[in-house]
Amino acid sequence: MIQVELSKIIIDEKRQDQIIVLKEKNGERQLPIVIGFLEASSIKMKLSGVEPPRPMTHDLLIATVRGLDAKLERLIIDKMVNNTFHAKLEFKTKDGQTRIIDARPSDGIALAVRTSAAIFVEEDVIKKAAITKIE
Repeated sequence: MIQVELSKIIIDEKRQDQIIVLKEKNGERQLPIVIGFLEASSIKMKLSGVEPPRPMTHDLLIATVRGLDAKLERLIIDKMVNNTFHAKLEFKTKDGQTRIIDARPSDGIALAVRTSAAIFVEEDVIKKAAITKIE
């Protein structure tokens, strides 16, 4: 698995779909992923330090996980099927157990930026979808 970090968010308010770009942490490859406007906005709000007056959906989920004494350890983008990325959230419970939950990468990234959880991409996915430079 390759560790990546969020490199940029490309938001075009005239379109429904937005693009997030994950960059290989110790390399040059970049992985563009098309996501919805709401998910892109949620990620951007958190990165910009905007605190809504009431919890948004991703904030609510993180509060719920913490309330259940669990922690998001990492997000793994593990496959691409018909040009759609798939991901798994890896949680650790208070008693040390690992729980894996299926997720959309966009939601997983929104949760990872709220918890500083690591983001990984399987090598096969990088080979299929990565590019070396995005302007």
